[in-house]
Amino acid sequence: MTDPVYVTDALIAEDIDAYLEQHQQKSLLRFITCGSVDDGKSTLIGRLLYDSKMIFEDQLAALEADSKRVGTQGQEIDFALLVDGLAAEREQGITIDVAYRFFTTEKRKFIVADTPGHEQYTRNMVTGASTADLAVILIDARKGVLTQTRRHSFLAHLIGIKHIVLAVNKMDLVGYDKAIFDRITLAYRAFASEIGITNFTAIPISGFKGDNITALSDNTPWFKGPALIEHLENVEIGASADETKPFRMPVQWVNRPNLDFRGFSGQLASGKVRPGDAVRILPSGKTTTIDRIVTLDGDLEEAVAGQSVTLTLADEVDCSRGDVIAAADAPPEAADQFEATLVWMADEAMIAGRAYWLKLATQTVSATIQPPKYEINVNTLDHLAAKTLELNGIGVVELSTDKPIVFEAYGDNRTLGGFILIDKISNATVAAGMLHFSLRRAQNVHWQASDISRDMRANLKNQKPALLWFTGLSGSGKSTIANLVEKRLHRMNRHSFLLDGDNVRHGLNRDLGFTEADRIENIRRVGEVAKLMTDAGLIVITAFISPFKVERDMVRGMLPEGEFLEIFIDTPLAEAEKRDVKGLYKKARAGQLKNFTGIDSPYEAPEKPEIRIDTTSMTPEEAADMIIDRLLG
Repeated sequence: MTDPVYVTDALIAEDIDAYLEQHQQKSLLRFITCGSVDDGKSTLIGRLLYDSKMIFEDQLAALEADSKRVGTQGQEIDFALLVDGLAAEREQGITIDVAYRFFTTEKRKFIVADTPGHEQYTRNMVTGASTADLAVILIDARKGVLTQTRRHSFLAHLIGIKHIVLAVNKMDLVGYDKAIFDRITLAYRAFASEIGITNFTAIPISGFKGDNITALSDNTPWFKGPALIEHLENVEIGASADETKPFRMPVQWVNRPNLDFRGFSGQLASGKVRPGDAVRILPSGKTTTIDRIVTLDGDLEEAVAGQSVTLTLADEVDCSRGDVIAAADAPPEAADQFEATLVWMADEAMIAGRAYWLKLATQTVSATIQPPKYEINVNTLDHLAAKTLELNGIGVVELSTDKPIVFEAYGDNRTLGGFILIDKISNATVAAGMLHFSLRRAQNVHWQASDISRDMRANLKNQKPALLWFTGLSGSGKSTIANLVEKRLHRMNRHSFLLDGDNVRHGLNRDLGFTEADRIENIRRVGEVAKLMTDAGLIVITAFISPFKVERDMVRGMLPEGEFLEIFIDTPLAEAEKRDVKGLYKKARAGQLKNFTGIDSPYEAPEKPEIRIDTTSMTPEEAADMIIDRLLG
């Protein structure tokens, strides 16, 4: 192999336009390297960058100096230092975060992600794998198939990576022994078949010495190829396969630059589309045909999977961001209940019943998760009983959304089957998921229309339905004030009902405890009951601590605008403890009552309640009058 030619200022000054023209037509392969700790992932990527001449002269000089400083043997270059950019990574000699690098050869462009091998960084590995077409699973020839090898192979298969390369690394340290390579390949094949990997390419390599990386090595005459780069250059990737599937395009943006143009912009997730093709807008189901395929460089006669375009339609149909334009004769499903695999990425454990934002393609909806059906031990593939998922946990769950979403199974379409969950308070991504299928009951259960509307029921009672949601600490005075409000409404011949926190736990919610998950379910059930009561035309009064803002917002979202009145009974903790009629604070302070709000469980005070009652300056009677005036005024 000839010595690499490094990038110089003179080369940079060459005709860049010609260079770009030469390379822009190349296909792009995204791949990851993964495997056990210290299997040589970073070293392999560094070698690829070095051999593909993607290192500047100043980078090479810095690399040589760093290699000497960290104590690389002799004067050899430590290629891992090209990738491990964090100080902690260099100090410990491990990869912590995902590092992305770009390089190119004469045949193809590449984006490679170096993913961590440690179990504690599973979420980082999943992030790197989410957009990859191929995974290079590295194995140290001295150690064979390890737990981390199994874990990362399982995750790569789970994420939907179709192409697997088994790179048996550090062959130079075992004397390039063919028997060792064959033994490792056979052991991996036995494991791979258990998790559904039916095909992979095994290559003996040395990332440090460069054997079988860019060309076949004389040290392994028994191996007939291909070399790693040759395989990466020629493997067929998903774009062509996606083009054979039915047409789908999630709408990202309604393009309306003027009154004479209305188009729908997005990237084709699969299939092909031409002007004149019949399409269906989902989830509405409206049909029309494609009029034009518009791009910055002019109209196209055809668009294929992976292209970003603007489509104009022959008819004025309702279509907006989050909708999916699909082939009329082969549309995807729309549903609101699913089974999915979930990879939990947050430090805080998953809370069953809590509402999270679910983002799938360009659709964003509110979603709640049921306790896991089981958690997957990725080391043994065992299915374990679990009530929640902790950081890096992987489990199969059922989830429901507040409205139908357009989807396909992740195995069929990664764009319409892969999603993330976002915490509604912190706006942090807490999980990544893959939809399996919609639940049968989601398709069989339909809303039964009634000839008597909620407005007709309310008019019969001569009142407007409302939900008065009292929230505050235990002992704040919620129940006292709520009871006074109901008595006043009763004297005014108003039809009302009081749902008290203690009372519903005697019946409807008697099966629930006081863990965070149980409290969330307690509020969800009460919200559903209150919604039915307002549908009947009633004024519903509830008195619950309801400590979490996201759950109060969940109930607010169940009702029409303006019918939910949040009433914050604002009483300082010290004052609430003084009242302590039931002795609950005393027990909580003594450690006899766990998960008690204000003591060892938080209370998230409303930021903008419709009504705020300061019980330190207002009597319960005055508070009740204020609430009645606000309700009926």
